[in-house]
Amino acid sequence: MSQQVNENIAASKRAGATGAGPAPLGSKNAGARLGVFAAIAVAWVVLDQVVKAALNTACSGTVLSGPIAGLFRLLLVHNTGGAWSMFAGATVALGVFSLVMCACLTAFLVVQRKVISWPEVVGLALVVGGGIGNAIDRFVLGYVVDFIDLTFMNFPVFNIADIGVTCGLVLFLVAWLVRERKTAATAGEDR
Repeated sequence: MSQQVNENIAASKRAGATGAGPAPLGSKNAGARLGVFAAIAVAWVVLDQVVKAALNTACSGTVLSGPIAGLFRLLLVHNTGGAWSMFAGATVALGVFSLVMCACLTAFLVVQRKVISWPEVVGLALVVGGGIGNAIDRFVLGYVVDFIDLTFMNFPVFNIADIGVTCGLVLFLVAWLVRERKTAATAGEDR
């Protein structure tokens, strides 16, 4: 009988470890994850739009400031394409694509809300906030307002939304890989 109890305990641990991630997160934090996600995404959209509105007062190509700390200058650019001006003129299509991706990432978060880690939540929020920020530009203005021009290297001009998308994606992927490895390690220990 003792052996059966031990087998039940081991089976219970395995069942709990398969989707729990690095630590049991539970449903009590699931709502908090959604709230934090929404707050960060909205804050990032607002920050992006406020800065763009303040800087988008001149003609495209205008240098708004000289080099700042030798790292970047503010150069106003109206981009009708994607990164590196790829797909120039496809503003509406890129806006629709951006919103579809944001909806898919939000749906992923909702489905995974009980097991997803906090860094993953922050990463997804930044990606979604940035995607929505640039989509707003595309639909309202017909172009994306870019203004950060790196002076120490040749790189496309970008904006706050782009920073959210890039940094958020890196943060999400690293945190997701860490969680997956911990989950695999925990599952391996229980065997």
